[in-house]
Amino acid sequence: MIEKRMQEIIEIINKANYDYYAKDNPTLTDQEYDRYMQELLKLESKYPELKQKNSPTVRVGGVVIDEFVKVKHEIPMLSLSNVFNESDIITFDERIRKEVKNPIYVCELKIDGLSVSLLYKNGKLVRGATRGDGVTGEDITHNVLTIKEIPLQLSEQVDIEVRGEIYMSKIALENINDLRKEKGETLLANPRNAAAGSVRQLDSKVAASRNLSNFIYHLPNSLDYGIHTHYDALEYMKKLGFKTNPNNQKVNGINELLEYINYWTENRNNLPYEIDGIVIKLDNIDNQQRLGFTAKYPKWATAYKFPATEVLTKLKEIKFTVGRTGQITPNAILEPVRLMGSIISKATLHNEEYIKMKDIRIGDIVSVIKSGDVIPRVEKTIIERRNGDEIQFVMTKNCPICNSDLVKKDSSYYCINPLCDARKIEGLIHFVSRDAMNIEGLGENIIEDFYNMGYLRFISDFYNLNDKKDELMELEGFGEKSINNLIDSIENSKNNSLERLLFGLGIRYVGNKTAKILSVYYKNIDNLINTTYEQLITIKDIGERIAKSIINYFNNEENIQLINKLKQYKVNMEYIDEGIIDNIEFENKTFVLTGSLKDITREEASNIIEKNGGKTSNSVSKNTFAVIVGENPGSKYDKAINLNIPIWTEQEFLEKIK
Repeated sequence: MIEKRMQEIIEIINKANYDYYAKDNPTLTDQEYDRYMQELLKLESKYPELKQKNSPTVRVGGVVIDEFVKVKHEIPMLSLSNVFNESDIITFDERIRKEVKNPIYVCELKIDGLSVSLLYKNGKLVRGATRGDGVTGEDITHNVLTIKEIPLQLSEQVDIEVRGEIYMSKIALENINDLRKEKGETLLANPRNAAAGSVRQLDSKVAASRNLSNFIYHLPNSLDYGIHTHYDALEYMKKLGFKTNPNNQKVNGINELLEYINYWTENRNNLPYEIDGIVIKLDNIDNQQRLGFTAKYPKWATAYKFPATEVLTKLKEIKFTVGRTGQITPNAILEPVRLMGSIISKATLHNEEYIKMKDIRIGDIVSVIKSGDVIPRVEKTIIERRNGDEIQFVMTKNCPICNSDLVKKDSSYYCINPLCDARKIEGLIHFVSRDAMNIEGLGENIIEDFYNMGYLRFISDFYNLNDKKDELMELEGFGEKSINNLIDSIENSKNNSLERLLFGLGIRYVGNKTAKILSVYYKNIDNLINTTYEQLITIKDIGERIAKSIINYFNNEENIQLINKLKQYKVNMEYIDEGIIDNIEFENKTFVLTGSLKDITREEASNIIEKNGGKTSNSVSKNTFAVIVGENPGSKYDKAINLNIPIWTEQEFLEKIK
């Protein structure tokens, strides 16, 4: 009778565990569950000879082992290849499509925990093991038994091995750290480390106290069970009593796949556990078998890793750069590391005081973050990682460009030499500005970096960047798409009218209005080069000072060489007379464009606005006359609504310019 009652209680508890963890449908109250557990514990204490090996009571821990036994996996536990951005995901999909027509994928949240293999014989749990090196792991059965979400007895008496992830929920970590803080103990760093450390304890009471959780995600030999899709395998394992992630989703094609990734990228912080990416698996197992494996990874699956917001790397060197105002900035040269989707090899150190305050040294392992999610910054040094070879920082006393003595103003140092190459940087910045050649994608910081790296020294070098495309894509923040956009913008600038070029050359006293007057009068640059001082001063609004400056500029042989080089790159040297249309809807009014236009490009729209007497701006303000919106408008649209600025659709805009 006693043995029968014990078996009865075990079946009740096992069913309650299955209903709670696998089906998310509790059938016992906590009080009922605890009452059955207490009854079973008392019976096992009184009749230890009747205690079953897989009794639910083993979940409270108490088993202590001397060491971990090595376990060989019959089917290797391979890791997954990684992808880091949308381009990588598309490449993965294209590779699959070469072999599989219209592939269906299963997307799963990549739980940040520890991989585990669970082996069952006749439906009973007999072994739990870590991944180890993929071929050999460690037997952690004594700790696996303490995890309530792992069934001890399956709903079917099958021999089966499944694989999953042991993890610690956010609330479990919080509760543990609250207790450790009260006891004055070191806090656990994060859920992943906490979970990994818990399952590798020799004393199972530790694992039992950590309230670990588990998701099952893989049946390595599905075909042996007559299962031909990964999604069906997940459903089968759930039916057996395993807990699978309810957010797993079957997706059809790349668009649905990217939608899933984008959704969880935005919503992952709402989950009760940590995830560090998305796992993408080809659903059809027969096609998985056909695609096979590399030496390390399955070819039919990959893991998209969320961009890291903070990384550790080595600071190899500190280099100084000169800003357009002459300000000297120390920069950390880093061992390349991926941060928020891009490879970082350099980060700002701000100034001397910042470095000394943070005690940053050459050779340090440092923490790097992206300030405002854009600019890489060294946040702190990891002092405990020092080995004594680190070199203390010494601020330079001379300009790294012209070697002039620096002058300190407030907390920064400046080069005040008017002939310093920093002036050239300012000239390069001016050349690409909106009123000049209007080359998009080259902000002040980028031009300064390109100058210091040797990619840009003269204006003509802009038109040589296409030859350095592969090198530029290796730089932090520059992917193939951004570089292609930059090259396209540079190519488009070759078609600008002469007045833009004249203004961009930076001839002293020649602003954009004067450049337009000269272009209209002389029609091409050769006529202007061959003009005389006497002729120039006869032109309205061209005075003696401007005339002398123009003559001096074109009498300089270096400037003529620059013009000839630009001609070789086929930069337009003639005035393009488009005329101004008399349109009261646009005259002297400011417009902002936002979103993707369908029938024309935004650059074409800007040109049309200017041709109709208006002008465009990049930001919405109270002076904006109207905002023209395309598909997927951004924050400019929201700001226009808040400021009660008129909104024009693309169609409305096209109607008004007819």
